[in-house]
Amino acid sequence: MPAGDLSVRFMKVDAAQDFLTGQLLIAMPNMGDQRFERSVVLICSHERDHAMGIVVNKRLQDVTVGELLQQLEIPADKAVGDAPVFYGGPVQQDHGLVVHTLDYQSDQTMVVHDNVGVTGTQQILADLAQGGIDEQRPANFLLALGHAGWSGGQLEEELQMNAWAHVPLSEDILFGGENRDIWRSALAKLGVSAAMLSPEWMRARDSNAPLN
Repeated sequence: MPAGDLSVRFMKVDAAQDFLTGQLLIAMPNMGDQRFERSVVLICSHERDHAMGIVVNKRLQDVTVGELLQQLEIPADKAVGDAPVFYGGPVQQDHGLVVHTLDYQSDQTMVVHDNVGVTGTQQILADLAQGGIDEQRPANFLLALGHAGWSGGQLEEELQMNAWAHVPLSEDILFGGENRDIWRSALAKLGVSAAMLSPEWMRARDSNAPLN
C-alpha cells in the first residue's frame, strides 16, 4: 500500500437516482464470479450510470491492520493492530477504505447510512492507531483493500439474474465479521438459510419475482 493518500474518488449521488446506497448485497448461488462467491457487499454509491461497493465479509488471512500500519510507519496499539483486513473487491486493491460508525467523521467521510460512513484517507489510519479526532476512534470499523464497481445497468442486470439479493444495512451484521459468518447472518435477515438455496431453486424462480 502506498504511503500517500488512500482516497477513492466517490461519485456524488443525486437523491432522485439513489437506488441501493446503504444496502447490503448478498451473493446468491447463481453468482458466476468466484471473486464474489458467498460475498456480502456494502453498497456505498448507486446511481444510474455507476455503482460502487465494498465486500465486508472476506478476511485477508495474511495481513492485520497493525502490519499494514507498520508499512506506513504508523505505530498502533494492540487493540487496533490485531484487527483483520478485508478483501474489499477487485478494483484498486492497493487502496484502503475504512467502513466505520459515524462517531468518527471527517470532511472526507462519505455517509452511506444513518450511522455508517466510509473514509479512504491515510489520516483515518493514523487516527485509528493514535486515538483519532478528540482522542476518539469509531466504536466499530473495518478496513478493506479494494472495492467493487459496476457500470451503468450492470448491477441491475445481475439483480435480474438473481445473482444478488439485498437487505437493509444492519450494524450487527456489518461489523464483527472476523468471528462469524456474515453471509449466513445476512441471509437470515432475508428470511432464508443457506440450506434453502440452490442454483436449481434460483433458476426455477420467476424472473420477475422480487428477491425480498
